[in-house]
Amino acid sequence: VVEPDASVWKALLAACRLHGNIETAERAARNLFELEPQNAVPYILLANIYSAAGKWQEAARTRRSMRSKAIIKEPGCSWIEMEGKVHKFTSADKSHPRTPEIYAKVDEIVLLIRKAGYVPNKNFALHDTDDMDKELALAYHCEKLAVAFGLLVLPPRLPIRVFKNIRVCGDCHTAMKFISEVYHRHIILRDSNRFHHFQNGLCSCNDYW
Repeated sequence: VVEPDASVWKALLAACRLHGNIETAERAARNLFELEPQNAVPYILLANIYSAAGKWQEAARTRRSMRSKAIIKEPGCSWIEMEGKVHKFTSADKSHPRTPEIYAKVDEIVLLIRKAGYVPNKNFALHDTDDMDKELALAYHCEKLAVAFGLLVLPPRLPIRVFKNIRVCGDCHTAMKFISEVYHRHIILRDSNRFHHFQNGLCSCNDYW
């Protein structure tokens, strides 16, 4: 009998995140903790699954366990290249020289995609705060800032190519589908797991990543 390796358990854990299967997620995470003891991904995914289910204490316990073992989570960042220059963003980043325009564009994006049916998935805010704070935290995720910048500077005929060093969150993935539809743009997002091609309100991954 061939024992499942880390890639199999990661795929199963990602599927549990998509379907909200906590019991199987815990099993997959336990195996990953043993197979890759210094990898932060299974801790983060499990904490996200708990948070999405409103199990804040379990999510906090998982993060404490990660910290107690000195496992470092790589900070999320997104970047976009234009004319040979890299424009890098972190969540709620205000370091870019065009920050006022970028934030105004994000506000416009959120307004338009909400009219089109987008509802912020506050489970991905990952903090036990009030709903308004969660929505604000989600609005300025790094990939949304990068796409807003792309909409500002790239002509409509060109795709918007964004790179992200970690996995795209579920709320941003949903938002990208709406942005592609509302703005009639092809958005290519390369996260740590795969390429996502957003066009006409759909993603090439079929919502599985």
